[in-house]
Amino acid sequence: MESKAKRNRHLTVAYIGGGSRGWAWGFMKDLAADPDLCGKIRLYDIDRDAAERNRVIGEKISVHPDAVSRWEYEVSGSLKEALQGADFVVISILPATFDEMESDVHLPERVGVWQPVGDTVGAGGFMRAMRTIPMYVTIAEAIRDYAPEAWVINYTNPMSLCVRTLYEVFPQVKAFGCCHEVFGTQKLLCSMLKTECGIDGVKRQDLHTTVTGINHFTWITKASWEGMDLMPLYAAFADKYAEEGYSENRDDNWMNSFFNCAHRVKFDLFRRYGAIAAAGDRHLAEFTAPWYTRDPETVKAWKFGLTPVSWRKEDLRRRLQRSDDLISGKEAVDLSGSGEEGHLLMKALLGLGDMVSNVNVPNRGQIPNLPAGAVVETNAVFGLDRIDPVCAGPVPSNILPLVARHVYNQENTLRAALSCDRKLGFTTFMNDPQLAYVTPADGQKLFDDMLENQRAYLPEAWFR
Repeated sequence: MESKAKRNRHLTVAYIGGGSRGWAWGFMKDLAADPDLCGKIRLYDIDRDAAERNRVIGEKISVHPDAVSRWEYEVSGSLKEALQGADFVVISILPATFDEMESDVHLPERVGVWQPVGDTVGAGGFMRAMRTIPMYVTIAEAIRDYAPEAWVINYTNPMSLCVRTLYEVFPQVKAFGCCHEVFGTQKLLCSMLKTECGIDGVKRQDLHTTVTGINHFTWITKASWEGMDLMPLYAAFADKYAEEGYSENRDDNWMNSFFNCAHRVKFDLFRRYGAIAAAGDRHLAEFTAPWYTRDPETVKAWKFGLTPVSWRKEDLRRRLQRSDDLISGKEAVDLSGSGEEGHLLMKALLGLGDMVSNVNVPNRGQIPNLPAGAVVETNAVFGLDRIDPVCAGPVPSNILPLVARHVYNQENTLRAALSCDRKLGFTTFMNDPQLAYVTPADGQKLFDDMLENQRAYLPEAWFR
């Protein structure tokens, strides 16, 4: 076992996407700061210039004086070239452009549907899936043909459907989806210990949590620290801050960032259902009826934000400028960690120490009352060439209808995307709880208009 681990420390990693820079740079830094891994990164992006620029930045990171491992970077001209001989494949793509996402997020506002994110469920999540699934069919076929033994790490949203598509096309794929939303809730529990009990210095990795559900609608049903049951403490915590919300420091104030929240949605869901909703409020709010998103005033009252796509476009402009500055040397490269676990999970899969983390993989019984094969999110043990999902037990019966509805919607979304079935697509689109107040006539017009806005990225069969 040890000899295999040593043999695999020099790796070939295919990085698909990354043109948006943020995820790619963080991954590069994490690798450069880890002494146990080294090797070659092949960068592939449909925007070759973006990949070339990432190559330059990757090389600067690798030769940084504080780097403790060396990585070669090269740009691949095709998926085949990137994938052949790869030990790991990382997928982090933006499906289409922010113009299409602008339609996803903002067109539904004309019928009173307000989406804080619009990339996983709801009208926006459905349309994003329509153009993402065909891309993932192509990627899955390429992995099957050129890197069938590689471990595949997905970071792209809609997470559940991206991973589900990989397995649908290539059932033997060794793929999993990573998401940091649960990390944020675990950090909130650490903050709770500090604020309510005066216990400082607890890290999220010190907690024991039972994780269940689906991506961005994940739940913690048990939580403890050094034998201390945290659920009663969280119940009192949720009651205490239910109305005013909570932030440990001023920098976390929900008004300072589109991505922050005051956790009022989490607290409300706990008080309703007795389990800890383990994602950011802006994601959680999209999985229920429009209790929290009826209009912008309601969103503001719950103390989280709607993320306008205009902000995302401006943020992209800033990141492109930062890319220029890093390449020119105007901004110095640093090795600050990303906070993600991708490189640590790679190490575990190589036999360099087992690790437990939350992960998105097909249901093989880890959640017995959700359909087999559907992609779910639970803890799993990562070890030498294996991922062993941890049994989370059944989703609590009062939460199950909320979660199961989305699981079946996601399965129907996949079927509609693969078959270009407008009828199935429309009924699935309208079955999302966020569209509860939309009439069938208004919904049909919205569906048709949103689908038209995706035309450049959809199979022509949708429009026959």
